[in-house]
Amino acid sequence: MTIEVRPATAFEDVRTLVGPKRPDASVCWCLSYRIPSKLNNEMHGPERGDYVRSLLEQGPLGVLAYEGDEPVGWAAVAPRADTTFARNRKIPHVDDLPVWSLWCIRVRPGHRGKGISHTLIEGAVDFARAHGAPAVEAYPLDNQGAKVDLTMAYAGIRKNFEAAGFTHAADTTSVLAGHPRVLMRRDLR
Repeated sequence: MTIEVRPATAFEDVRTLVGPKRPDASVCWCLSYRIPSKLNNEMHGPERGDYVRSLLEQGPLGVLAYEGDEPVGWAAVAPRADTTFARNRKIPHVDDLPVWSLWCIRVRPGHRGKGISHTLIEGAVDFARAHGAPAVEAYPLDNQGAKVDLTMAYAGIRKNFEAAGFTHAADTTSVLAGHPRVLMRRDLR
């Protein structure tokens, strides 16, 4: 199995990873941290997909992992200043460095357990580096080996980021699925 990570530019491939099974469903589309809460809460059903399509016209929204031509994984990565993490009260700013945030990792059912999330983390870091990021931050769960509900595991888990060279930069007051989130950082300078 060869996995290739590419910029997320194709709407249908992004939809495959983060879109709904039913067109009228109001799933996340990985917009929760990308856009202001008010706008995120106002959009429903197909509006969400339309909004993602318009964002993709401006450039990639992260990276996708492909096995051949099949999209099998997703990672959302963008400058922190362009996300709600810029104003998040529960996740601190370590310093004024214009870091990028990596906040969502998703691997399709049937492809999990093959190390794709590790490949996605590296691909997201490479993407951020290629766009001038001095560092990448992530906000994974510190589950200490405990089982994590797959729906809420989108933030990733601490050990996977440690394996990718990220180090603990700060504790947060954010909790997801009963697990504390930590701020992990990988310096790219």
